[in-house]
Amino acid sequence: MSVRKSPPPSGPGTAIIKRARVDDGDEDSNTMTMTVASSGEGQRKNALIRSVKRTSGLEAPIVSLSGAHGGEITACKFDPSGQTLAACSVDRSISLWKTYPPHDNYGIIPNVHKMAILDIAYSLDSETIYSGAADGTMIWTDLRTGQRISRYSAHYGPLNSISVAISGGRELVLTGGDDGIARVWDLSLDTKDPVVEFDDGRDCPVTAVEWSKDGNQCFVGGVDNEVKVWDLRSVEILYTLRGHTDSICSLSLSPSGHYLATYALDSALIIYDVRPFSSDPMRVYRSLTGAPAGFESTLIKVSWSKHDNGARIAVGGGDRTVTVWDVDTGKTAYKLPGHKGTVTAVDFHPREPIILTGSKDSNMLLGELDAQDFS
Repeated sequence: MSVRKSPPPSGPGTAIIKRARVDDGDEDSNTMTMTVASSGEGQRKNALIRSVKRTSGLEAPIVSLSGAHGGEITACKFDPSGQTLAACSVDRSISLWKTYPPHDNYGIIPNVHKMAILDIAYSLDSETIYSGAADGTMIWTDLRTGQRISRYSAHYGPLNSISVAISGGRELVLTGGDDGIARVWDLSLDTKDPVVEFDDGRDCPVTAVEWSKDGNQCFVGGVDNEVKVWDLRSVEILYTLRGHTDSICSLSLSPSGHYLATYALDSALIIYDVRPFSSDPMRVYRSLTGAPAGFESTLIKVSWSKHDNGARIAVGGGDRTVTVWDVDTGKTAYKLPGHKGTVTAVDFHPREPIILTGSKDSNMLLGELDAQDFS
């Protein structure tokens, strides 16, 4: 098992917390009873009894996934089914974990690339994974065997971002790199050449890519502080999203496909309306602040919640926390601590209120949202 828990503290006056699930015969089997007592007194009558409503199938409201990586985590994602998750690191490896108890680290794929892995993306059937590295390569790996399926020389310079979608009935992979080009790959073809290239001729490093919901458009962000929307068929720029004052770190499309979230090194998270007809020429739906990017120029990743159709959005930060906003109100719903370094990656479970975070401290956390305290 890869779940590690610190031993309970001891000493005079130290609080002891005991957690136990209620019996199956109780009215609500998802309620956790917490008994908090002072070890100095040790008297049951002075204990504080708390009942917490659980909202997921996790072993505990917060689960630490550690010990798999020897370097900072650059990306971590749930597979489309939500049963497993994967993380990649600058240590060139990919770790595989079970989402639910006992949260096993059931696999490590070492030395996938020759340099740091910067991003990963699952295939839509959850059976393979795509990874991109600082050496510009993209590798396609079979998760059932851990064996490499194919290797692509995708970019001249670091490959920063990967996104996967179904377009025209085919699974296509979109990549962006420091060579200033975004490329589309059809791995079902007997070729290692991209099927489409998006190049605006500016030689501006591409730092983030994302697909539209129908797979007909590609969003490409870079160090020019802009997001260009390309048409897959005509290979032309349809429009450009502006508003940031520093390099784009990451892009994420809402579950409905109506909105695109962009996070940048200016510490702003901007949500754009990307529907075909928008009443606002700037297309800005919401601008959110409160998650500092820090001074390390890290490509921090943003993610929408999925179990509630995108009611919330989250991003890590240089302050070692994860900020979660309510999209409708624009208010901060959670400020989640727990990491000892910049939080580089975040992802939401596809079916439950569970958030996954990865950090430069080389650890991940699984956290349960919406738990209610009935004390």
